[in-house]
Amino acid sequence: MPTDESPLLHRLEVEIEAELRAAESGESGEGLGTSSAECLFDPTDVQREEVGLRSLLGAVAAVEPDSSRPDLG
Repeated sequence: MPTDESPLLHRLEVEIEAELRAAESGESGEGLGTSSAECLFDPTDVQREEVGLRSLLGAVAAVEPDSSRPDLG
């Protein structure tokens, strides 16, 4: 793997983890210019998003050369 991909993967991992924390905490996107009425989500869609984010995080972990990462639990 080229060495320039590792920083990219790390940034991607950080972004995915932030999105996952936001999804898990139920942040509604306030402060992003959306009203609370626009931020109503179907709970099934929220669960799908969390599953997708966990899949992405797992994919990053699988290709990332750093094996000292803790398990995704």
